[in-house]
Amino acid sequence: MDATTLGSLLVGVGAVVGGVVAYLGKRGENALTGYSSLTEKLQTERDRLERQLAERDSRIDQMSTQRAADQEEISRLRALIPPGGQP
Repeated sequence: MDATTLGSLLVGVGAVVGGVVAYLGKRGENALTGYSSLTEKLQTERDRLERQLAERDSRIDQMSTQRAADQEEISRLRALIPPGGQP
């Protein structure tokens, strides 16, 4: 095998290896992009759910306050009714 044939063979092998490396690199880049996109979607969903929980907790606090006020009003009204049942 002379130097020219050996050189051509090495160039061919180099081209194949370069193609494989580029293919694998692109696959890795696509995987990383997909992972980043998924992470961003999950963070967005988490933030949305946290807002929903905060709104729910706020609503529960409001309803608890209203319930306490209603219970006080019921107690006040019950006190106005005499034991016979007629106001």
